[in-house]
Amino acid sequence: MTPSGGLAEAADEASRAALIEAGRALFAGEAAFVHAAQTLDQLPPPRGPEVAFAGRSNVGKSSLLNALTGRRALARVSATPGRTKQLNFFDLAGRLTLVDMPGYGYAEAAKSVKEAWQGAMFGYLRGRAVLRRVVLLIDARVGFKPADEAAMAMLDEAAVAFQLVLTKVDKVKPGPLAAIVARTQAVARAHTAAHPLVLATSAETGAGIAELRAELASLALP
Repeated sequence: MTPSGGLAEAADEASRAALIEAGRALFAGEAAFVHAAQTLDQLPPPRGPEVAFAGRSNVGKSSLLNALTGRRALARVSATPGRTKQLNFFDLAGRLTLVDMPGYGYAEAAKSVKEAWQGAMFGYLRGRAVLRRVVLLIDARVGFKPADEAAMAMLDEAAVAFQLVLTKVDKVKPGPLAAIVARTQAVARAHTAAHPLVLATSAETGAGIAELRAELASLALP
């Protein structure tokens, strides 16, 4: 049975350890790409709980998905910002679906294409009944940008639960990183739809990966 409630509600170390183990077991299982959609009418039929990964272009969504699943190429990683142009669905053993979303806020993307990506993305977020949480990624090196603020405001208005997760924390020294984490926690407290737990992660070193797996396991089917 998968523990529920997430790390923020873990009553003691035993509960936390159980969640960490549930996360390890979930992501050690089968993971596969199952569907891609560029428009809302191409979305797959709902199969179970979904968690969407959103953030600015080049924030590290695909790298984080690969780190979570322990697979180097589950999600395609590109050095070119704005390369992902569709919603990519990945199934975890029929228990949870991870959705890699197009990045937002990339200034060099053609305006019409950028608007189309955001239209499909935000339409999915607003209307997907099986969506349990949005993992909103923030690059620890640069912090919050206006596009992030706009995304959080939209999620608040639509009452879509989201969790702030810092990426690329290996690129930031411990002192500045502590300040960034504190700032991110303050931002989370200011948004009605935000989950209280902020996680700091690195796809390179594995920092925070076990904790994020545990959070996602609390949303999965038993």
